[in-house]
Amino acid sequence: MFKGHPKGLIAAALANMGERFGYYIMNAVLVLFLCSKFGLSEETSGTIYSFFYAGIYLLALVGGAIADRTQNYKGTIRTGLIIMATGYVLLSIPILATSTNIAWLLPLTCFALFMIAFGNGLFKGNLQAIVGQLYDDFEAEAAKQGPEALKIAKSKRDSGFQIFYVFINVGGLIAPFIAPLLREWWLGANGMAYNAQLPALCHEFINNGAQMSQAALDNLNALMTAAGGNVAELTSACQNYLQIFNEGIHYSFIASVVAMVISLIIFVAYQRRFPTPGKKTKVESQSYTAEEKRAMAKEIKQRMAALFAVLGIVIFFWFSFHQNGIARDFVDSSAVAPEIWQAINPFFVITLTPIVMALFAWLSRRGKEISTPRKIAIGMFIAGLAFLFLVIYSALKGYPSADDFKLLPVAEQMSQKAHWWVLIVTYFFLTVAELFISPLGLSFVSKVAPKHLLGLCQGLWLGATALGNLLLWIGPLMYNAWPIWQCWAVFFAVCLISMGVMLGMLKWLERVAE
Repeated sequence: MFKGHPKGLIAAALANMGERFGYYIMNAVLVLFLCSKFGLSEETSGTIYSFFYAGIYLLALVGGAIADRTQNYKGTIRTGLIIMATGYVLLSIPILATSTNIAWLLPLTCFALFMIAFGNGLFKGNLQAIVGQLYDDFEAEAAKQGPEALKIAKSKRDSGFQIFYVFINVGGLIAPFIAPLLREWWLGANGMAYNAQLPALCHEFINNGAQMSQAALDNLNALMTAAGGNVAELTSACQNYLQIFNEGIHYSFIASVVAMVISLIIFVAYQRRFPTPGKKTKVESQSYTAEEKRAMAKEIKQRMAALFAVLGIVIFFWFSFHQNGIARDFVDSSAVAPEIWQAINPFFVITLTPIVMALFAWLSRRGKEISTPRKIAIGMFIAGLAFLFLVIYSALKGYPSADDFKLLPVAEQMSQKAHWWVLIVTYFFLTVAELFISPLGLSFVSKVAPKHLLGLCQGLWLGATALGNLLLWIGPLMYNAWPIWQCWAVFFAVCLISMGVMLGMLKWLERVAE
């Protein structure tokens, strides 16, 4: 699997895995943390999370522009890791939020999240650019050995980015389990038990206990007793539970700090294996004639046009990929812990990637190698199969719109809900599609990106991902208003149209990416 790839690939993948591990630990508890620490509503916490999540991707454009302008990709990546680690350190300080300190503690927390997002912007796209640079140099060395060696070297780029992508998902597979374990360990060490409803009730009692209904007070007393709190001193018990509960979450952020430090150590230890082609390009550009420069400018325009064409397809993929209406309303997922659901996608990525790589290698050996743009088109078709499955299943079940379904009696809803295997099948198809699109899209960007815009182009890829996620609000509008099968039919059509557009551009994209 790793044979025949540049030596720096595994080091870059490990550095990225450490960063992703720290991020996914924090991400697994962030909304809960904002609600439990500050007493924010789910809507307010969700808004803060949405801005943070968008910043993770959009600030990659800023990070890419900085690295391209300074031609210091390694320094930019190091700075990003340090800034991210500092943000996690700020989050890990276990200060109890009170009415007297929330005015500065909440802004400090938001600033820490901005530091994480900005540091990620400096790190993520530029590390992907360096992986692309590794393969540029790898192919240049192979070209000196002849056409056959160059052909073999070029065939390694897609699989290299697939390996890189697997390491990202190793962090995503393990991390969702770490945060709950640390939180519940700390609660248990203090003689308490986890209850998801208690933090909100505790905040309500502390801030407005006199106005709480007797039913709410009885519920609080029962839950606090079960969790190990002293209901005789309910105010102190609520403050103590919030303190211990959030200290457990702060331990999760300390784990993120450790992951950032490990990632930084790996990157610094192996940074000599990473290329710095920007300086070479600057020297070589002095010998170009005016005609050569005009030809280069034309080529750059073609490359950027090809990049934006693929980014347009990717936007529709991520727009479709993250629709979870059926999971929320139509599937009985209570038998499976939330952490397990978070781990299914990375589990499939890790286990299916070797199979997909083996398939591509087998086709290559038979002289039937598939180009990267064609693989992306196939990925859109496979994503369409996921939605076709949901169309057929939802139509057979006769599901109404989500709003109408939620008006049914609870017992009737539960009797009609789908089994969790429906989600597993959907995740399977979408993950296979992801393996044909996401890592290979990174590979395509590294092929077509102009050498002086490597970081920016990788940032554009992440920006397209963010834009696709920002369009997620369209899905709920449809499945809350229409019978659910009609909603899935729209996404099925989006995938097929995207595939058709991609196939229509295929020869042009293959020519530009040569």
